[in-house]
Amino acid sequence: MLEIRNLDAYYGESHILQSVGLSVDAGEVVTLVGRNGAGKTTLLKSIIGDIPRRTGSIRFGSSEIIDLSPERICRMGVGFAPEDRGIFSTLNVHENLTIGRPNKTTGWPLERIYQHFPILKARRLQKAASLSGGEKQMLAIARPLYMGASFLLLDEPTEGLAPVVVDAIGAIINDIKSTGLTILLVEQNLQFAAEVTDRYYMIENGKIVKELTNLQMADEEQSLLDYLGV
Repeated sequence: MLEIRNLDAYYGESHILQSVGLSVDAGEVVTLVGRNGAGKTTLLKSIIGDIPRRTGSIRFGSSEIIDLSPERICRMGVGFAPEDRGIFSTLNVHENLTIGRPNKTTGWPLERIYQHFPILKARRLQKAASLSGGEKQMLAIARPLYMGASFLLLDEPTEGLAPVVVDAIGAIINDIKSTGLTILLVEQNLQFAAEVTDRYYMIENGKIVKELTNLQMADEEQSLLDYLGV
């Protein structure tokens, strides 16, 4: 579904991503791990077209998307839940969900959203600013589904959340994965990632240095935790 080859990305004169290559098959959850500043978020933003200076190839389905605008990429089915969640604090849950124009063919209707995220139904008239951290994260994940995303980019969805909420987010990711959606996940919590992930890529100084299966990750978990400093 997604194939990246020889991707370089820059912030000004800073060369952040260097010849990055990875792939995500339809229906997979693939996790990107690495230290802070390694280039994880830059990679996600490169996929959605939010990094202006990029070279190489990013193919989504049968289409080359590296030269497309973020709006075009979104309309093709790529959804992004950023690390800061990106919700509008002065709007209520319903308004946050419906502020964009959904794809009528692939977008989840509100009834389906509320079936998978019942807490959002209960909070639908509540201002987003008053939601808990976990509820804000659920809203950040639900919004691209309403818009029609078939491929989700999730940036640190468990950061700052209590363990019981992390478990709930994991259940939601597995739930939406079971519907056929594909996910590229940035996550430092390896224990959480192991519950949802099919494969891993490790990024270091803007380069992909290792690809790991779940079994390999289990064997190397402690050394990776030491490396990540978590």
